[in-house]
Amino acid sequence: MSVPPEVEAEVRRLHYAEHWPVGTIATQLGVHEDVVRRVLGVDERRLPTAPRKKLVDPYAAFIAQTLERYPALRATRLHDMLRPRGYPGSVRTLREYVATVRPRRASEAFLRVDSLMGEQAQADWAHVGRLPVPGGERALWLFVMVLAWSRAMWAEFVFDLSVHSLLRSLSRAATFFGGCTRQWLFDNPKTVVLERHGEAIRFHPLLLELSGHYCVSLRVCAVRKANQKGRVERAIRYLRERFLAGRTIRGVEPGNRELLAFIDEVAHPRPHPTIPGRTVGDCLAEEKTRLLPLPEKPVITDLVEPIRLDRTAFARFDANLYSAPHHYHDQTLTLVADDSTIRFLDGEQEVARHPRCWGRRQRIEEPAHREALLEHKRGAREAKGQDRLRAVVPDVDRLFSRWVDAGRNAGSLTLQMIRLLDRYGDATVAGAVAEVLVRGTHDPGAVAVLCEQARQRNQQPVPLDVVLGSHVPDRDVIPHPLESYDAKPRQRD
Repeated sequence: MSVPPEVEAEVRRLHYAEHWPVGTIATQLGVHEDVVRRVLGVDERRLPTAPRKKLVDPYAAFIAQTLERYPALRATRLHDMLRPRGYPGSVRTLREYVATVRPRRASEAFLRVDSLMGEQAQADWAHVGRLPVPGGERALWLFVMVLAWSRAMWAEFVFDLSVHSLLRSLSRAATFFGGCTRQWLFDNPKTVVLERHGEAIRFHPLLLELSGHYCVSLRVCAVRKANQKGRVERAIRYLRERFLAGRTIRGVEPGNRELLAFIDEVAHPRPHPTIPGRTVGDCLAEEKTRLLPLPEKPVITDLVEPIRLDRTAFARFDANLYSAPHHYHDQTLTLVADDSTIRFLDGEQEVARHPRCWGRRQRIEEPAHREALLEHKRGAREAKGQDRLRAVVPDVDRLFSRWVDAGRNAGSLTLQMIRLLDRYGDATVAGAVAEVLVRGTHDPGAVAVLCEQARQRNQQPVPLDVVLGSHVPDRDVIPHPLESYDAKPRQRD
């Protein structure tokens, strides 16, 4: 489109003299923007200019060689390597250049595989955080198993990632589904694969024993090919987004109850991702008919190993101490442990049982073990008297602390407390100590007064020991009949 010469002159004046932009000139003069550009010559092809030199140009060959050997090397590490070689630029400049020359990983085409009904189940763990426990904290893990065809899942929270924890989870999953698939697919952790060279795989012997019990074939993914177990990876992502998000897990047991309720009420009623018009629960009901039946004999998944007791008749297991009868000190017993119970066996005889503690640096002691040891070890009244007090009075350590803070003789006061135990009994003294602690005092005399008041309320006999001197012979006194005392005396003639 051509315009009069006076318009062209006005365009040049407004642009070069008044510094109007192209759009403003076109609007004010009523012409198209392309006309303005043509008049100003901005559409003409400019001659190419020489490329501007960059600070990294002298080091381009070194960067290329380094990235060829280490494609994932960070730009900050490259900057550390280039500075001694004279590179004067910043990390930001180097990072922008590396982003343009870093070798790109070749994309891989994935093959979609559809599993047969009842053919495969995929299992994996996911770290979900840490939980406070007595004496510290522990990592919390989520074990998930998914049936590949129906997408039905089972999951539980665990503290332990040992092979015995895996065996327990697999056994519970099989019980939940009411049968087993013909394959179990895992990643390559040490609890599953002890050694691998290409396709040559050495599985954990305990896992092999469990798979033989359930007649299941073991399969593992290729190294760094988590996409091969995409069913369970997607299930873990689903649980993170729908169950864990915005939820606080306060313990393994309450967390597992909430998780099972979520699976029954939300996860299984959801629509199946590939089968229209059906839910995951519907597909699970159909797939159960194709699962291998459970064996009649239950499988043993307990940890069984020898364990040595120390001189105090305690055994250390999983960062905690567990007590045993004192006559087994310095001996080796058999430990049988699961995720809820700890047992000590002498041959086939069970000598101790404790609930498993998931805390750290805790001492789990059976009161009967301490009482038996105190009965066996008599003498040294002060130390053993304190042990006796601890066994029958739960809060007596607070009383000991008050004695120490007040500068009292703890040995003498302990002896007084032992005498009160002998006179009034364990229950009376324990109640008196609790009341003294509430009142904020610490004197054994106050404990004695409270014990005496409790004796009077219960109308119990006075607890006094009559001590006879050495000059008094210890003989049985046989009283004579007292009927004649009321008879009248015989008068003398």
